[in-house]
Amino acid sequence: MPLTIVPPGMIATVVTSLEMRERPRPRMLPSSPFRLVRWKEPSPDRYRALFRRVGAPWMWFSRLVMTDDELTVLIHDAAVEIYAVEDRRGIEIGLLELDFRAPGEAEIAFLGFVPELAGKGHGDWLMTQTLTMGWRKDVARMWVHTCTLDHPAALGFYRRHGFVPFERAIETFADPRLAGVLPRETAPHVPLFER
Repeated sequence: MPLTIVPPGMIATVVTSLEMRERPRPRMLPSSPFRLVRWKEPSPDRYRALFRRVGAPWMWFSRLVMTDDELTVLIHDAAVEIYAVEDRRGIEIGLLELDFRAPGEAEIAFLGFVPELAGKGHGDWLMTQTLTMGWRKDVARMWVHTCTLDHPAALGFYRRHGFVPFERAIETFADPRLAGVLPRETAPHVPLFER
């Protein structure tokens, strides 16, 4: 099979989009030492700080390259809900962002914990909360996308919670580490190829 060469300075990832078209049966909320706190209109700096803490290991950078005005319009939109996951001390250790801008749909735009908590079993609690908040009476579809840069268990996690893959794509983009958007030591599992 032929290979497609990814030029130096670029990254390629396989993106899988998944959906759920029926409201899942109610389930017990798993116990957790954490709580969700709604951020109604966070400042761009506050939002980016949590976004970076949660997503940098997985090469999340899309919100880091937006201007303050662009990001503010998005995160202050009444149809976009942002929640911080807090521990008992009030320290922000996770992020959930639900996007209801498309009529009849709820997109899980971002969901995750800081690296120290990823893969520790807290995701079931967060997903149960997400499904409960996302499935509103006017929602007929919830969806999410993940990619091969995300936590290795992400795709299986979404499928285990009832999401079904419906599309796959290859995304290429300039390595954000080379532009200084993320530190060069970010995501060491993704090789850094100089230009």
